[in-house]
Amino acid sequence: MSAALLEGIVVLDMSQFLSGPFAALRLGDLGARVIKIERPDGGDLCRRLYLTDTEIGGDSTLFHAINRGKLGMAADFKSPADIALVKRLIAKADIVIQNFRPGVIDRLGLDYAAAKAINPGVVYASITGYGGEGPWAMLPGQDLLAQARTGIMWLNGDENQGPVPFGLAIADLLAGNSVVQGVLAALVRRGRTGEGAHIETSLFEALVDFQFEVLTTYLNDGGRAPRRSDFRNAHAYLAAPYGVYATQNGWLALAMTPLDKLGPSLGLSSIVGLPAKAGFERRDEIKRRIAEHLATQSTAHWLARLQPADIWCAEVLDWPAMFASEAFQAMDMLQTLTRPDGEAVRTTRSPIRVDGQRGACGSAAPRIGEHTQALIEEFGLL
Repeated sequence: MSAALLEGIVVLDMSQFLSGPFAALRLGDLGARVIKIERPDGGDLCRRLYLTDTEIGGDSTLFHAINRGKLGMAADFKSPADIALVKRLIAKADIVIQNFRPGVIDRLGLDYAAAKAINPGVVYASITGYGGEGPWAMLPGQDLLAQARTGIMWLNGDENQGPVPFGLAIADLLAGNSVVQGVLAALVRRGRTGEGAHIETSLFEALVDFQFEVLTTYLNDGGRAPRRSDFRNAHAYLAAPYGVYATQNGWLALAMTPLDKLGPSLGLSSIVGLPAKAGFERRDEIKRRIAEHLATQSTAHWLARLQPADIWCAEVLDWPAMFASEAFQAMDMLQTLTRPDGEAVRTTRSPIRVDGQRGACGSAAPRIGEHTQALIEEFGLL
């Protein structure tokens, strides 16, 4: 962006894996300058966290995706000299992000109290698995394990299945997003008062907040537990027809729609005239009727009938179909980034547009310590 919103803001990313690096990535997308601190002997463990057997320049595709545009600086946290160097960099930074297990950052002397003593206006962000206290505080803060402890797996899948996890690292990404919101609010206050702040969240808190709608329902519904549908469950609390159905040649998603409106549009008289509460009380029976009917015709046939009737529906696309769609191409959400060693990666762009423009990233994810010497010289760290 020609006038990036966070231009001039320096972020020190001392985190690894996903949650902290994702928060730093999003701040970078908004124009901040992100310096990624990694240990010199292997760097961020995410460099070797492979989603498939594909790697680019010795690093996983996941590392490339979540660390694009950052400057790479190597520092050995077991070295007093390197710790001193990092402290001098904290004095120059606007934002510091860390996601060490509780107690580790304190032992390193890089916790918020130490950072605030060096730089009173610093906005410091900490992400843990389960907060800093309590019986779970020292347990591994990993996405799947956080999902397991928050009840969220019992919302996915059908009623006759066991717990079903999300197929994405939702705890990490939601925690990262929460940190970004807190950091931006802290920057606004700092602009008024000069005062810094310590922003904290955890994977657990992010997942509890993610469920705020259904948890509020549960807490005010006499403790009645949600019940997943036995057939084509898509939401434990929503009535038929809400779900995903097979057609003759693909899949169709149906969202909230009154049965009296859906029945005539489908040509399915057996669901016309049913009372609204039947959508809950006879949910599985009704969904099976709809499924049998939808399977008789193609996806295009049903879209041609349902969309003009303002029925909320959509074809279920896979990635190739999404990429090929005119709508996706109009979004311009892909970019190719190349490192100085010639390694290139095709990845996504920021989802945020400012004044109609989507920011472009200037560089690929860094090699370990790629910019250490240049940053030492620029910030006068020696």
